[in-house]
Amino acid sequence: MNWTQIVDPLQNIAFSALAAAIPIFFIFLALIIMKMKGYKASVLTVVVAILVAILLYGMPAKLAVLSTVHGMLYGLFPICWIIISAVFLFNITVKSGRFEIIKNFMASITTDRRLQALLIAFSFGAFLEGATGFGAPIAISAAMLVGLGFNPLYAAGICLIANTAPVAFGAIGTPIIIAAKVSDIPELAISQMVGRTLPILSIIVPLYLVLLMCGFKKSMEVLPAVLVSGVSFAFFQWFCSNYMGPMLPDVIAGLASIISLMVLLKYWKPKTIWRFKEEPQQTIDTELKYSAGEVIGAWSPFIILTIMVIAWGLEPVKASLNSIGHIKFDVPGLQNSMLKADGTPLVIKPFEFNYLSSPGTALLIAAFISLPLIGLSFKEGAKAYFATLNQLKFPIVTVASVVGFAFLANNSGMSNTMAMALASTGALFPFFSPILGWLGVFLTGSDTSSNALFCKLQYSSANAIGVDPLVTVGANASGGVTGKMISPQSIAIGAAAVGLVGKESELFRFTVKHSFIMLFVVCILTVLQAYVITWIIPTYKMMETAATTALPDVSTGFIYIAILAVAIVLIASFVFGVNRRKARIAVPGI
Repeated sequence: MNWTQIVDPLQNIAFSALAAAIPIFFIFLALIIMKMKGYKASVLTVVVAILVAILLYGMPAKLAVLSTVHGMLYGLFPICWIIISAVFLFNITVKSGRFEIIKNFMASITTDRRLQALLIAFSFGAFLEGATGFGAPIAISAAMLVGLGFNPLYAAGICLIANTAPVAFGAIGTPIIIAAKVSDIPELAISQMVGRTLPILSIIVPLYLVLLMCGFKKSMEVLPAVLVSGVSFAFFQWFCSNYMGPMLPDVIAGLASIISLMVLLKYWKPKTIWRFKEEPQQTIDTELKYSAGEVIGAWSPFIILTIMVIAWGLEPVKASLNSIGHIKFDVPGLQNSMLKADGTPLVIKPFEFNYLSSPGTALLIAAFISLPLIGLSFKEGAKAYFATLNQLKFPIVTVASVVGFAFLANNSGMSNTMAMALASTGALFPFFSPILGWLGVFLTGSDTSSNALFCKLQYSSANAIGVDPLVTVGANASGGVTGKMISPQSIAIGAAAVGLVGKESELFRFTVKHSFIMLFVVCILTVLQAYVITWIIPTYKMMETAATTALPDVSTGFIYIAILAVAIVLIASFVFGVNRRKARIAVPGI
């Protein structure tokens, strides 16, 4: 079977683009107007997209279904595999009680509300976004701030705004990974492009938060802390995204920002301690109740996570692991079955099941290594894993469905149709490209889903107007982060965390203006990147070309893995030592 794509089925590109966008209009209607659950809306959107592909584009039903299944496979692995492992590691930290130590440690650093917002909403929230994503940073950070005595509306609103800077690298880089899968641009290139945009927001956001809380004059009293918090985060976000890839920028930058602010507060304090005029009762103890060893032990799962992900990101390690655990196959009936509109073959990537070298596997191993360190048995860990699967069953369906729709839109020609229409905006398209990302996150609540929906469209549109597609694909992720603070899902999570259920509209009004301001900043930056500061665009090769390069020496990777094992043994020995000392102190007469 050789089916040829149709780009303009209605013989009018504007009408064809509107028809191609029917699935997008449908998900908008389902989520916003019909208030449908995200997973239901996503599944029905796939059904609508299949009907459009068959009835309007003349795509054979078999190819439409196979294209969708191909995308769903990528949604399940590696995307959902990463998400499940990341949330599992977080859940066992909570189940063990170690997360209470982390919360007490964060609350004990300062009693100034301005500095607490920087530490918890911005730095700690970014760390949580990098480690887990999917609403956890907003829920946890907002609840902590309320427990410290913050007004609930301010607590939720500040955490939603603070969650802007890290979203593109959330859940161990999942949004960037899916952008690469959809657009065929290498992960590192997209990570570098986003990492040259978002650090600007990362510097702005801390000051923005404090200004919202207390105004200009009181903000200037803590300017050193604002600068240290924002600049340290921005630097490590830039460095990690440009030289280490998309998986760790938030984790490392969040930790660096926390440590930098702690060091500053050791030698500098604001002249006055600032609090809200009318505060709710404080419920979280700000007196540090734990030793340094206990605090490090509580952080140990995330320390191991960081080391594991760094190691798994090294090319020699990937090559070594792939040499013993890597399955690659074509989806039967899909390969060599479609032609582009110009008659050239449409290349369909094989599905790669690299079950050992996947970042999700590194996270899973880190979680199971952490179990004895935090006092849980492997049986309890297994129960927590199945509970995590149950917790994420609907997000898994959502992600798989959205990625399935993205692959179908690409293979059927729907993406190309919309791209041609958008390209008619000409030189203005780079200004509008972040708005697509913003819209996608507003609709789905996820930068990952937004990238799955629109990154191929961004790629095709940029090519049509002669702009480097890396700029617009990166803009989809960067623009998307500004939509997170007003997405219905995020608003619902924030409201539930602080006891404002039923008052979601107040929270929306608190954040909506700031969402548009930050989106406008990203739009301007994207135009500058496309036409003025083009030197900022990293050099890269598309995936097909990059794949032909020689693989690193496999033996080198095994040496790195051995070094990793030694590092983990040393960390485990330290934590076990702390736990034994704590046990001896707890038993009288020992």
